[in-house]
Amino acid sequence: MSVKTGANLCPTSEERSGNVREVGSQAVWSLSSCKPGFGVEQLRDNSMETYWQSDGQLPHLVNIQFPRKTTVSQIFIYSDYKLDESYTPSRISIRCGTHFNDLQEVEVVDLCEPSGWVCIPIKEVRDIPMRTFMIQIAVISNHQNGRDTHMRQIRVHSPTEGTTYPLEQYGPFSTIEFQQFRTIR
Repeated sequence: MSVKTGANLCPTSEERSGNVREVGSQAVWSLSSCKPGFGVEQLRDNSMETYWQSDGQLPHLVNIQFPRKTTVSQIFIYSDYKLDESYTPSRISIRCGTHFNDLQEVEVVDLCEPSGWVCIPIKEVRDIPMRTFMIQIAVISNHQNGRDTHMRQIRVHSPTEGTTYPLEQYGPFSTIEFQQFRTIR
C-alpha cells in the first residue's frame, strides 16, 4: 500500500482532472460518537476550519453506507497535527463490506503527525478499486495517547466511466464457457 500525504496533495484537483468523482454525497454517514456541533455536517462541509470531534472510547468510527454497490478507489482524510495535537489520529483501519456485521479490514494506515490530506488507496487483491456497500473508517489510536479524535474532512473517490478496467485483469478466459464472455458486444 502506498499512502500519499503532503501539503500539495488535493482531492479536488484530482476530481477536476476527470479521472475520479466524489461519491460521499451519495452515502449515508454516521459516527460512533460526537460532541454537539462537531458531527457529520462539519466533516463534510468542505472547510478545513471545522472538524468532527469524537466523544467516547476508542475506536472512533465513521460509517459510510451506500444505497447500492459502489466502486471506491481512494479515500482522502484531512488532519492537522499542528492544530489538533493529541486529537490527531495515528492509526486508522479501513473496513469494507455489505453491512456492519460482515466488515473486513482492507487497509491499516499509520500516520506520523499528518498536516494536510492523506490519500488512502482502496484496492482489491488484483489492484483494482473495491466495490462495496459500506466503508468504515476506524480510528484505532491517536498521537500522544489522546482519547478523542479530530478529523477535519473526508472525501470518497470513485473512478469515472472513462477509467474502467479491462476484462483482461480478471485473467485468461480458457474454457469454452468463459470464452463466450471475453468481449462485450
